[in-house]
Amino acid sequence: MSDASAAGRFLLGDHSDRSLTAKIADIVLGRRPRRGWLAAFGAAAAFTVLFLTATSYLFATGVGIWGISVPVVWGWAITNYVWWIGIGMSGTFISAALLLSRQPWRTSINRFAEAMTVFAVAIAGMFPILHLGRPWFFYWLVPYPNIMNVWPQWRSALEWDFFAILAYLVVSILFWYVGMLPDLASLRDRATSRRAQIFYGLLALGWRGEARHWQRHETLSWLLSGLAVPLVFSVHSMVAMDFCEGITRGWHSTIFAPFFVAGALFSGFACVLALAIPLRAIYGLHDLITIRHLENVAKVLLAAGLVVDYSYLMDVFTSYYSGDRFDTYVTFWRIAGSYWPLYWGTIVCNALAPQALWFAAVRRSPAALFFVSVVIIIGMWLERFMLIVTSLSRTFLPSEWGMFYPTFWDWAHLAGSLGLFAFMFLLFLRLLPMVAIGELRGLLRARSGSGS
Repeated sequence: MSDASAAGRFLLGDHSDRSLTAKIADIVLGRRPRRGWLAAFGAAAAFTVLFLTATSYLFATGVGIWGISVPVVWGWAITNYVWWIGIGMSGTFISAALLLSRQPWRTSINRFAEAMTVFAVAIAGMFPILHLGRPWFFYWLVPYPNIMNVWPQWRSALEWDFFAILAYLVVSILFWYVGMLPDLASLRDRATSRRAQIFYGLLALGWRGEARHWQRHETLSWLLSGLAVPLVFSVHSMVAMDFCEGITRGWHSTIFAPFFVAGALFSGFACVLALAIPLRAIYGLHDLITIRHLENVAKVLLAAGLVVDYSYLMDVFTSYYSGDRFDTYVTFWRIAGSYWPLYWGTIVCNALAPQALWFAAVRRSPAALFFVSVVIIIGMWLERFMLIVTSLSRTFLPSEWGMFYPTFWDWAHLAGSLGLFAFMFLLFLRLLPMVAIGELRGLLRARSGSGS
């Protein structure tokens, strides 16, 4: 397929460079935000205040405000951490992997997907720190002068988890920001107020669109893509090592690394759909975020879901085939024990609901895709909670068995983290271009035949 025919499938309408720039830039440079944005921003700000209040009370009182206890010492916070880090995996993967493979359909969805990654990973990184109990000592995770004769445990996956998340966050921010440089210059040139001109002018770093600028921009983008793709796999593999290097029943499994990576991409692509569909409807981006974009993301979502389904099956099979009565007990405890609604809710949301994506009518229906994506996001949270709590609540000694019951502050941190994510994402929509203007111009030239 030629560049022109491929571009024609992912960029609709009679556009020019000027009209494309105006359509995206006017969303940011408009003097008055839309009423829907103001209402959503107000709600997000309220939940952000809830998160700050819950965190302040946590600092003052301690982790006892949560439902964690012996034996379930990993609870809501670690569930949220694994869930958020999973959501943050696909944004950079979409942008970096599709850039390296020269896929034209990345151009309209990569920018807000990268923003989703940055915000989700930033939120995820807070939960292990909050879970420490003494979060002001989080710097013990990094090397520092050995005055107190205390060094981090370098053999622990928790130690390398810190570096993996930090590296991924830094690379994701750089990749996101470098990609925006041409668009920031466009906003600088179109801005009418002096304040906006200075703001976007500083962010654009003197971009003038010269040939050497584009050459360096492309080179740096490719280098960051090459770093980002392996980081996607390493980060969640390291998260999996937090679990499988222990001897806890239900965790001590060699399939956890690929299982966690597939689950992260699964939930991340679902979140991309859950964001893309309202954005194209609210801002009238049907010609830029086309049905073909949604269908392609749905196909990748289905493929990742099949890997997750296979992992569920293998988890049960290896538990039975191993002959380990303790591991087998935990498997049946998940299926038919006190937490059985979590297990079967996970199966319904993550194994059964995505099968609707086999049908082209579902993949081409924004409403159906939005419903399926939200169900998957909920299901992936249930899966993480189920994996953590069911293994910890049934230890090797029956005398240590116990149940986990979330408190108000557990729910407050989950709802507050959702509000904080929405708060940052809505600010991004208002201040920065949600779609890559410069890359759409390239797609436009390819559609006209000059790029073939």
